[in-house]
Amino acid sequence: MRHGRKTIKLQRRADHRNALLSNLVCSLIEHKQIKTTVAKAKAIRPFADRMVTLGKRGDLHARRTAIGYLHSKDSVKELFDTIAPAASHRQGGYTRIIKLGQRPTDSAPMAFIEWVDNAQPEAAEPAADVAAEPVAEKPSKAAKAKEKAIEAEPAAE
Repeated sequence: MRHGRKTIKLQRRADHRNALLSNLVCSLIEHKQIKTTVAKAKAIRPFADRMVTLGKRGDLHARRTAIGYLHSKDSVKELFDTIAPAASHRQGGYTRIIKLGQRPTDSAPMAFIEWVDNAQPEAAEPAADVAAEPVAEKPSKAAKAKEKAIEAEPAAE
């Protein structure tokens, strides 16, 4: 029987698989959203959720455990400082998988995996500031024609 055998193997040896999953979680922390295959996205979801749980704990042992898995102090700092506090109100389910369809070259099913509490990617934030400023409306062609007709009337008299 296969009780408790949940490991998704991804056709790799254990050391290669662990390095792959660690790097994918680091990329997810750094970029907030990554595009990968559906199988890899489903494989990193439990690890990413576990890292957020460590970040929510916030103590020294949790930080050292996260560094031991991710091997990147910058990613752990980002995780503990921004991602975990944003997910503090949530009891689980910190990631979302959005299926995209098949990759053109080999027809592998592709997906985005992203943080649920990260509403907009970082690149979209400056555009939101520009959109918040009032923009003068551009007059339509009909309005321009009407203005020209009004200007032309006094000249005709």
